[in-house]
Amino acid sequence: MHEPPPRDPGARWSLLALLRGGPVARTIARADVRIYRLVRSAARPPASDVVRRFSRLGEHAAVWLALGAAGAMLDGPDRRARWRRGAIVVGATYAANTAVKAVFRRRRPQIDGLPALVATPTALSFPSAHASSSFAAARVYAGLVPAAPLYLTAAAMAGSRVYLGVHYPSDVAAGALLGLAIGGVAR
Repeated sequence: MHEPPPRDPGARWSLLALLRGGPVARTIARADVRIYRLVRSAARPPASDVVRRFSRLGEHAAVWLALGAAGAMLDGPDRRARWRRGAIVVGATYAANTAVKAVFRRRRPQIDGLPALVATPTALSFPSAHASSSFAAARVYAGLVPAAPLYLTAAAMAGSRVYLGVHYPSDVAAGALLGLAIGGVAR
């Protein structure tokens, strides 16, 4: 099945770059569009409204920075430094993600009939800052709180961005890997 290209020139350019990049890159590009269409086309109210509100918590890593700040203020004295370091790592991951976005400059998806369901602070898509900050937070806060809920929340936060139509799946995967890497180094 042949997928029509996105209508936005920036999104089309990044997709075409992948398609010209060899068999592995072409496979990723095609899968990106197929999965994006499948996930994004599933968005329907009222679920899309709930996902939109949930995803908003991850803007600029806010929920994860707030968690770190709360832990640093409320947890026992012997763990406060770990919470502060975790919040610093989350903030640094967000900053690193922004720098990587400026290098790659991949445009957000704009596929006919599947408009984004939320506004975004930038037009850049790769990697997903929601995914990178969420997975960095899961990595650095694991051990301070149970890891499973952290990673499930991080996955839901990252997945919400494809569902809402503002990221391709590869943007989310790259963001998650970036967050895990930075979170792992800093742990």
